[in-house]
Amino acid sequence: MSNERVLVVDDEVELAEIMRDYLKFEGFNVCLAHDGQEALKSFKEYNPQLILMDVMLPKIDGMEVCRIIRSQSSIPILMLSAKTSDIDKILGLGLGADDYITKPFSPGELVARVKAQLRRYIHLSTANQKSEILKFGSLTIDDKAYAVCVNDRIAELAAKEFELLSYLAHHPLQVFTREQLFNQIWGFDEYGDINTVTVHIRKIREKIERDPSNPMFVKTVWGVGYKFDCGENL
Repeated sequence: MSNERVLVVDDEVELAEIMRDYLKFEGFNVCLAHDGQEALKSFKEYNPQLILMDVMLPKIDGMEVCRIIRSQSSIPILMLSAKTSDIDKILGLGLGADDYITKPFSPGELVARVKAQLRRYIHLSTANQKSEILKFGSLTIDDKAYAVCVNDRIAELAAKEFELLSYLAHHPLQVFTREQLFNQIWGFDEYGDINTVTVHIRKIREKIERDPSNPMFVKTVWGVGYKFDCGENL
């Protein structure tokens, strides 16, 4: 893997330069930004394929930058923060971040996560060019357009929410553990938190289910994991 464009956003200039140097050594093209406004400007001008972004940024905080970029693009966004609370993780993922890396981290971990997210994104982008539109009653999933409709209404899913729903829908009635879904969608085994899957399932249900507490499509199999129930519409 080489030549992919990565935007690194961190107000700690020395840390940002260290991340740049390690990523460049691995063959990536890297652009740096040190505040939220500069991040949005660089996103438009540099057209990165992945963003590494600190949560605490001057001018515009990282969470808001993440929300703005996610409304325009499905590229992977990895949030960086010294905060370790689950609330921060859930907030970041709820706004559309694909992963959350807690400082301090090793350069090897950083590079591994970047490669995994890019590999997954490029693979899915290529596969979606040949995939079909799935219809299950009131629910339509268009892999090529990264679009979901419920009762002819667009459901605004973040990139990883869409990928998780699409994967389940392509394997109807098959039960997956959280670990299996995490490894399939996020693309790595060693790092991360499988509670990410639970958070994304909850967000998906809020957006596509008539009654999220009693879902029709994405169902919990207690003690095991989750499955997509297409009912009579298979």
